[in-house]
This record gives sequence, structure tokens and C-alpha cells, in this order.
Amino acid sequence: MTRALVLVDIQLDYFPGGAFPLVEPVAAATAARTVLDAFRRSGELVIHVFHVSTDPSATFFRPGTPGLEFHSSVRPTAGEVVLEKHHPNSFTETGLQGMLDDAGVTELVIVGMMSSMCIDSTTRAAHELGYTCTVVSDACAAPDLRHGDTVVVGAVVHAAFMAALDGSFATVTDSAVIV
Repeated sequence: MTRALVLVDIQLDYFPGGAFPLVEPVAAATAARTVLDAFRRSGELVIHVFHVSTDPSATFFRPGTPGLEFHSSVRPTAGEVVLEKHHPNSFTETGLQGMLDDAGVTELVIVGMMSSMCIDSTTRAAHELGYTCTVVSDACAAPDLRHGDTVVVGAVVHAAFMAALDGSFATVTDSAVIV
């Protein structure tokens, strides 16, 4: 199998001081960097996906803001692919599938943010398109969520989404196993 690493939305708006900080984004970015370093050493394909909101009422990932920038720990280097997206699913209107297919990629390793949105939707789409997926749990982060009067803490949100993906849509593991 030919593998590719897909880093999804590891952008400043998700970190402390950003417009929509997640729970433990620095730890997730550190684990993502570990995986990124391994892919760089092996010469495997690395794809950085970043979100730009097209909704004028958006509160984060707004065009022209510093929150769009990649976190310093995972900035792309020369030769790495960078794809802009406008939807949670990294395949929607990005050309990602064509790029992967042209490169003969059959297996994706997915890291990034948010576990409950873009990681979930990208992984499910990748699986449905026929890719073998691995999600690196400790290299992903989620927000606290609210449903009615209930606050669901980010660690529980993250665990629930990893549990839902594991075995059905992906193998969910941690960065130590990938490296």
C-alpha cells in the first residue's frame, strides 16, 4: 500500500488565544508533529489541509485573519501539498481524491482538528471512497460541546468520536504505534 499523511486544520484559531480554542490542542499538535516527522523521514506523501470559512457570519477561520495560519509545530515545508477547504469533509471541492489516486495512495493516516467535525467527516468520506484509514487519536483534538443544558467535555467528545470511527471506518491508534 502507498500511504499518505493528511493533517487536517491544525490552525491557530484552535489554540489558546485563537477564536475557537479546543481542549488540549498543543498536546495533539505535538503528537501530530511526531507523525509528521516520521513521514518526512520516510519520504511518504504529506498533505496539509486548512479550512477557510466562506460564511460571512463565521466566528473563526475567517479570511484574512491570523487564525488561518498553521500551528508552528506542523507548518508545511517545500514539496508538501497544501490544500484549502471550505467544508468539514476534506474531499469536498478540494481535488484531494484525484491527487491521492494519481499518487497511487490506498492508505491514509489522518491527524488534526476537530475530532467531532472535520476528522470525523474526512475519515468517513475516505473510507467510503475506498481508502484504508488510520486515525491517530492523540494527534487529534475536540472542543467542549453543548446539547441543550448538557455540556459534554472535550475529552469525552473526542473519545466518543474515536470510538465511533474505530473498527467501522478506521483503525484508531496513537502516535507511538505509527512512529
